[in-house]
Amino acid sequence: MTRAKATGSKTVYDYIRQVIIRMVFELRQNLKLTQQLVMTPQLQQSIKLLQLSRLELMNAINQELEQNPLLEEQTFDDESDNGALPEPETPKADLVTKEITGEGDGKEDFDWDGYFEDYGILGVNFSRETVEAPSLENMITRGGSLSDHLLWQLNLSKMDETEKTIAREVIGNLDGNGYLMVTCEELSESTGADLGKVENTLAQVQEFDPPGIAARNLQECLLLQVKMLGITNSLVKEIIEEHLKDLETKNYDNIAKKKKTSIDSVIDAASVVCSLDPKPGRQYGEEKPDYIVPDVYVFKVGDEFRIVLNDDGLPRLKISSLYKKILTSDTTGGTRGEKNKEYIKERLQSATWLIKSIQQRQRTIFKVSESILKHQIDFFEKGINYLKPMVLRDIADDVGMHESTISRVTTNKYIHTPRGIFELKYFFNSSINRIDGESIASESVKEKISKIVSQENPKKPYNDGQIVKILEKSGITIARRTVAKYREMLNILPSYKRKKYY
Repeated sequence: MTRAKATGSKTVYDYIRQVIIRMVFELRQNLKLTQQLVMTPQLQQSIKLLQLSRLELMNAINQELEQNPLLEEQTFDDESDNGALPEPETPKADLVTKEITGEGDGKEDFDWDGYFEDYGILGVNFSRETVEAPSLENMITRGGSLSDHLLWQLNLSKMDETEKTIAREVIGNLDGNGYLMVTCEELSESTGADLGKVENTLAQVQEFDPPGIAARNLQECLLLQVKMLGITNSLVKEIIEEHLKDLETKNYDNIAKKKKTSIDSVIDAASVVCSLDPKPGRQYGEEKPDYIVPDVYVFKVGDEFRIVLNDDGLPRLKISSLYKKILTSDTTGGTRGEKNKEYIKERLQSATWLIKSIQQRQRTIFKVSESILKHQIDFFEKGINYLKPMVLRDIADDVGMHESTISRVTTNKYIHTPRGIFELKYFFNSSINRIDGESIASESVKEKISKIVSQENPKKPYNDGQIVKILEKSGITIARRTVAKYREMLNILPSYKRKKYY
């Protein structure tokens, strides 16, 4: 009896086990509703163009013009010949109602007439004036470099051919500041000349203009200048040879004590040393300044501010009509004709997306600039001291966009205002509390610190603690370490390095 019960229970156990196995490995179909963001190609392109700087945008447009045969640049002749194409209007905040939706999956029919009616010309141009270009004869291609200046002197020297070969090697191994970057042993090995010849030639090159050129370190550079300028004060030479560290920290008392002389003599000698150029080659540097071209202009007309997008230099784009017949004609070329049509459709879709993305980019920049103007109107009216604390969320909530979009828009974008040219990110500041409870923007505090330092007595400069007390009198509560951080950001030296003894 007991065996039968055991057998029965085992049978039930095996049955249950098989059911569970079938439930685990059984394939079933379930419906589940979820939400997820799909990055369509058009949306990806719009986001990419949004974060590009002005120069990067122009390069991207020119690259697309080269790769896409359906995309053309609108010329002035096209404007006069094709009067049916509408001139886009300046974007306004109340007219910007269409956001990036990622539309355009490549499956819709292409309506050329409708396209030319709505998107014929890229809407980034608002006004154009015919300005006469400057004469090419008045343009300088490049200035003289340090090596050109030294080689010119070398050709006028009386060195023999071996010395000139060594001298060219020396000149070729100078950095932008005019310092020699290799040793005499390395010059001897590369030129095949003996070490004495190399050292003698180097000494001759060091007599070239500018004084201090081809030095191997700062000390030698300054000593060469002292020699060439005919400075006879022995204390100047001794300070360069022995007390450059004390000179850097302006520890004149220590120098006077070690040299057993008066502090006034040390100060006079130090003033001579400070008048020397530690980087003699810098004046012939080939680095060109980077000029900022603003993306947005803010002008005050009467009592109102007006925003104008800068379209200068941006190509005006249009779709080429040469391919319309190919796309709309009957298929007569078989497989090859279908491939041609498919290629034209792809290129047309790409060109359409690019134009729409650039239009959307311009509208977004306009909306963000308009919101910044509204939030920082006191800055535009009265100056930097009235800059308000502002974060990305403030603008994002105002224009109905995400903070990441605002961050992309304000990166590498510049705005021209009556107060100067600023990056759009400049207007986003953390807040510093005032004693009366109100807050002030961190940039305004930096401006106050800079003004305090500029008005101090050079012989008795303010330290960070004294600057804190001065700010407290203006109602600004700030920690000493914060003052030190802002001072470093403004490239202002500590008080002991700002102190002047002469």
